[in-house]
Order: sequence, then C-alpha cells, then structure tokens
Amino acid sequence: MESTFGSILTALGTGLPVLLVQLAVTLALLAVGVAVYTRITPFNERRLVAEGNAAGGLTLAGSIVALAIPLAATLATSAFLLDIVLWGVVAVILQLVAFAVATLLIRDLRGQIESGNVASAATLVGVQLGVALINAAAMAG
Repeated sequence: MESTFGSILTALGTGLPVLLVQLAVTLALLAVGVAVYTRITPFNERRLVAEGNAAGGLTLAGSIVALAIPLAATLATSAFLLDIVLWGVVAVILQLVAFAVATLLIRDLRGQIESGNVASAATLVGVQLGVALINAAAMAG
C-alpha cells in the first residue's frame, strides 16, 4: 500500500507542474483570443452586458465558449508546450475568421445585437460553436 501511495505522489509531483504550465498557457491563449475578439467586433460587449443586453451577453459568452472548445482539444491532444501554443494560435485565428464570416451572413449584426435581438445573437453563437466543434475535431486529428 505504501509503494502505491508513494507512486501516486511521485506522479503528482512530476505531472502537476506540467499540467499547471499547460493550463496557464491555454488560459492565456483564451484571454488573448477574447481580447482580440472584443476588439474586432462592431459592438462593445462589455457595455452591452453592463446595460443588461441579453443579445450582447449571449454573443460574448458564446464566443468565449467557441474559442475555448478548440483550445481544449489542442490541450488534450498536444504533448508539448510548443504544440499547444502553435495549434492554439491557429485555433484562435480560425475562430476569429468564423466570426468575420458570420458577420457577413447576418445583416446589420451590430444593430441587431445592440437592439437586443437574441435570435441574431443565437444564430451568431450557433455558427461560432459549429465551427468550434469542427475546428476541435480537426485539431484532435
């Protein structure tokens, strides 16, 4: 029993620092992705959320999840930190492109979101999540 517990502690001591570094890097990629996303959108999500605009909140929350999904797949399938960084950057870029394409498909997206149109927000989130799932599957190979 003692050797089993000792093995567990050894594995934890070896694996935990790696886990924490990989987690921190992935969370940093997510934060950068969200920061870039909020800069390229034609509306101010923070203001909309503060005003209680449900469409703005849905759009921001959906975008965060859509960015996180392929990053999670990258984290789960990458053995090295450099893999996480490189594929994470690719994942974030692809998600930002998906947003850009979605804005072309939804007429007057800014006006729709700012006026609280939840249907438009849900459509945008649906496109982003759909691309995120496909992106994650591609990342996982």
